Amino acid sequence: MEMINLKINNMPVAVAPGTTILEAARQVGIDIPTLCYLKDINEIGACRICTVEVKGAKAQVAACVYPVNEGMEVFTNTKKVLDARRTNLELLLSTHNKSCLSCLKSGDCELQKLCVDNGIYNENAFEGEKNEYEIDDSAAHMIRDNSKCVLCRRCAAVCRQWQDVGVIGANERGFKTNISCAFEAKLGETSCVSCGQCIVACPTGALMEKDYTAKVWEALNDPEKTVIVQTAPSIRVTLGEAFGMPIGSNVEGKMVAALRRMGFDGVFDTDFSADLTIMEEANEFVERVQNGGVLPMITSCSPGWVKYCEHYFPDLLPHLSSCKSPQQMFGAIAKTWYAEKNGIDPKNLVVVSVMPCTAKKFEMGRDDQAAAGVPDIDIALTTRELARLIETAGLNFKNLPDEEFDNPLGTGSGAGLIFGATGGVMEAALRTANDWLNGKDMQPVEFNDVRGTDGIKEATYNIAGMDVKVAVCSGLANAKKVLQMIKDGTADYQFIEIMACPGGCVNGGGQPFQPASVRNFVDLKALRAKALYDTDSGMGLRKSHENPWIKTLYSEYLEKPGSHKAHKILHTSYVARPKY
Repeated sequence: MEMINLKINNMPVAVAPGTTILEAARQVGIDIPTLCYLKDINEIGACRICTVEVKGAKAQVAACVYPVNEGMEVFTNTKKVLDARRTNLELLLSTHNKSCLSCLKSGDCELQKLCVDNGIYNENAFEGEKNEYEIDDSAAHMIRDNSKCVLCRRCAAVCRQWQDVGVIGANERGFKTNISCAFEAKLGETSCVSCGQCIVACPTGALMEKDYTAKVWEALNDPEKTVIVQTAPSIRVTLGEAFGMPIGSNVEGKMVAALRRMGFDGVFDTDFSADLTIMEEANEFVERVQNGGVLPMITSCSPGWVKYCEHYFPDLLPHLSSCKSPQQMFGAIAKTWYAEKNGIDPKNLVVVSVMPCTAKKFEMGRDDQAAAGVPDIDIALTTRELARLIETAGLNFKNLPDEEFDNPLGTGSGAGLIFGATGGVMEAALRTANDWLNGKDMQPVEFNDVRGTDGIKEATYNIAGMDVKVAVCSGLANAKKVLQMIKDGTADYQFIEIMACPGGCVNGGGQPFQPASVRNFVDLKALRAKALYDTDSGMGLRKSHENPWIKTLYSEYLEKPGSHKAHKILHTSYVARPKY
């Protein structure tokens, strides 16, 4: 390939045709600041924070969208460039709600960091009229405060392009432009699926999850309550990022130690209920195959995906597995079997979950999620909220010892662990179904074709003499493609895994904030998923049906997978919802 030669701050660099100035600058160690830019998602050059000078050009250009050409000379930090960036930032601040000390995004706010980096000492350089906005807290999972919005449109881009939902976008024109729903509807009135991808895309505090940390402290300080906590598979490989640790660090032991020091009466692992999900889901799949049930069967672990199906493809709801998600299964078992074993009134048992997913805040309030007559889950936190709890408790996270989960709900297999990555639920189910249908322990346990971060993956496996064709997709825009194939009758799959968030739970809407400067050039989902698979490969227990505590649960309480009792406690129902 013929390369293009140019200079950036007098440093020579050769890049491929089509490279932008922003990308070329990184090759010589220069990070040009951005605000609105998200690679492949929101490349609109609107904020002009990335402005640079090009020799011979009549005006400064936006580095994020301006392609290089032969012989170009670029300057990224001239006085004109620095002055222009400061002016742009001061103009943004002129209409911005600057209540930074009380903003949950403080410290993670990209606008805040840009102001510090560029020496903005007068936040009131341009004062004048401001728009007034009512805070929208109508959705179960998040709060929208447009007084902190900078109109970057990153949220609208991911909602439309990644998730094929598009319930938010630019309304009005000129000074009155704002990001909201059509006809100024409240977010909770729309077919938003609560995935939270808009939250992790937002560079400011305009979009934030509903914070339930105060509820946790209230429960922990109530002497009449027994408070237990479960942590989802992916949390252990993302939580460390909130404390400056490398992406993909497995901090399981320190996480357990932190939760124990906060005062929880039991610290448990959602990997356990992920294994339980596989027991019920694999059994359901085998029954459908053998008894002529509705195929393809589609997983039901991702509440954002389930809500999407209810809104946009309600006619395909019979294809969904009736299994509750691992979060809900854990709560259901905690308030039945665990409560009975320990003589606890379910009304006095508070079950807290730490999840990568803001949709879990919606899921816990769904109908048919109360196995013991009370909600299966009482409080659903994001990874970010757990980090805030740790900070509030004054724990030196990096220096905590490694400790183990409690039992009986704290032992999980490698199959349960990989639920956190796209393809993980499928592989976990295949490990069990392969053993059950063949009637023996099958090796190897890896199903590599369903791994990786591609949006849609397909594979065919011969299990007990039968070809089983499966599909895995993450991101709801990819899910739409597969679902349309089912509707058209062109899909010949037997089993499909769908996760709402691109890359799966490791890239969920509740995961630690990473700025665009990282998201644009680092594959977060791949690094986080690798940590899960690496841990799984070193475990002795790698199949859900071999989990000794799962075996105990069935022998003592549930009888067998798919039993009447198991269905009553561990399965749920769905409802068609209007499309907004």
